[in-house]
Amino acid sequence: MSVMVRFALLGVVWLAGVAGAGELPKQAVVASANAQATDAGLEVLAAGGNAFDAAVAVSATLGLVEPESSGLGGGGFFLLHLAKEDRQVFVDARERAPLAATRDMYLDADGKPQRVKAVDGALAAGIPGLPAGLVHLADKYGKLPLSRSLAPAIRLAKEGWVFGRKNASMMGWRRLSLSADPGASALFLVDGATPAEGTRMRNPDYARTLERLASEGRDGFYRGELAAKLVAGVRERGGIWSEQDLVDYRVVERKPLRLQHRGYRIVTAPPPSSGGIALAQTLQILEGLPYTEADSVQKLHWLTEALRRAYRDRAIYLGDPDFVEVPVEMLMSPHYAAGLRASIHPDRATPSAMLPGVGDSENGTDTTHFSIIDREGNLAAVTQTVNLPYGNAMVVPGTGFLLNNEMDDFSVKTGVPNAFGLVGDDANAIEPGKRPLSSMTPSFLIGPEKTAVLGTPGGSRIISMVLIGLMALMDGQTAQQAAAMPRVHHQYLPDVLSYEEGALDEATVGALRERGFTVEAGRNSWGNMHVARWNRITGEVDAGSDPRWGDVGKAATGVGEDEGSIFR
Repeated sequence: MSVMVRFALLGVVWLAGVAGAGELPKQAVVASANAQATDAGLEVLAAGGNAFDAAVAVSATLGLVEPESSGLGGGGFFLLHLAKEDRQVFVDARERAPLAATRDMYLDADGKPQRVKAVDGALAAGIPGLPAGLVHLADKYGKLPLSRSLAPAIRLAKEGWVFGRKNASMMGWRRLSLSADPGASALFLVDGATPAEGTRMRNPDYARTLERLASEGRDGFYRGELAAKLVAGVRERGGIWSEQDLVDYRVVERKPLRLQHRGYRIVTAPPPSSGGIALAQTLQILEGLPYTEADSVQKLHWLTEALRRAYRDRAIYLGDPDFVEVPVEMLMSPHYAAGLRASIHPDRATPSAMLPGVGDSENGTDTTHFSIIDREGNLAAVTQTVNLPYGNAMVVPGTGFLLNNEMDDFSVKTGVPNAFGLVGDDANAIEPGKRPLSSMTPSFLIGPEKTAVLGTPGGSRIISMVLIGLMALMDGQTAQQAAAMPRVHHQYLPDVLSYEEGALDEATVGALRERGFTVEAGRNSWGNMHVARWNRITGEVDAGSDPRWGDVGKAATGVGEDEGSIFR
């Protein structure tokens, strides 16, 4: 029996009863990176919507109030569990390269990368997928009209949303790029400066764009007046979009990846996400080691070596499965993991240069994630992005949203790192209509009693953060504890084990360095994890919001419908 067939059969067995026998959630749960977005999701649930309607509300609101992280000009991944069908689906609303894109479009005459063109301005933008994703979710899986789910975001855009600490912090190193674009400067800056915290920001153009989407569906964005305005604006600023690019865009439904570890079932993102395969490889490498019984130094040694090998394979093999043959069967095989495990020295670091492969930068809290559980047992894990903070720092006047700079997520040139220090090979090379490889890893963890929904932003560090969150939940931590876990990271290249300030003590750092690891404290904390969890035996739920941004995010549970107010 092939490995993939075995995985598929296991998936049928593992997933039986995820939302079946047992107690349905007594309360709904919404955990997102912004309280205004969480409240939007709760409002739509209170109006009779399900988790997927709430996902539309949260997504659209985050695009307004967290423009540094996501929006209508970007894309995302929606991992869904459909309770009545006991089925999971992965909705790929990732951006696509324009049809006029070429392999070497960011290289100069000497073959050297011109990185700024892949980061700032019109040429950096892929074709947005998030608007199509919202329409798809509402039409196929929601209970409410799209207009109702978009209503909170439309109202906030008209009445004004509150510019907060995270908005201001992330704008710090992108302000000059924003000020260079007339549309972005007019929308987000006040007299050329970062708005003061607490400033009420109104965005009537965003409201009109959402109203058009609500009344006309995907054609309201991808055809007609708005599409023509977007294409003209991008081309005027040196971009290569065409109206055909927008007409051709479609979301793709894919089968989630499924794996098992320590008696838990994990449902996670398939390519063009690299996250699910990297999780599977890392966990299967650790599965064959006495990891849970080891001391902290030995655990970090094994974890780092497993991540090193998973990220190395990410660089070589992974890309858009509609364009390249991704060897999923091989990469998820326990036999392949055993071979990788055999190359790990028990007490010495393996230099990344010694692993055959391809041949550096800090990661911010760009991208965003939210987790939802409704009272029917539906689940939504959604990670969405515009790539770097404030995307490509460009707004087409009259649209109300920033465009992405996802073209930087392609391998601009073999072995050349992108803005997150990730290197790539031909599998992730630029091609017309291709989706760039992503690290976004929305996931479900299904245990004997509890089901959890989780994910995080953080660029290349997303995978290691989700891994740490999953392992914390398997160790019995609460949703809030999992969201707050100290974080470490290794991604093959650069060959550095980084850690958040306070995550490792001096003795541990010294012991790892004695083993040959290069260990460095990060300048900042990273990530913004949000977790929702449901006890299928009792029906109780809990939620966790990453404390790294203080009270910006919000994890909230709903009270019973017989208690007057639906949500607190």
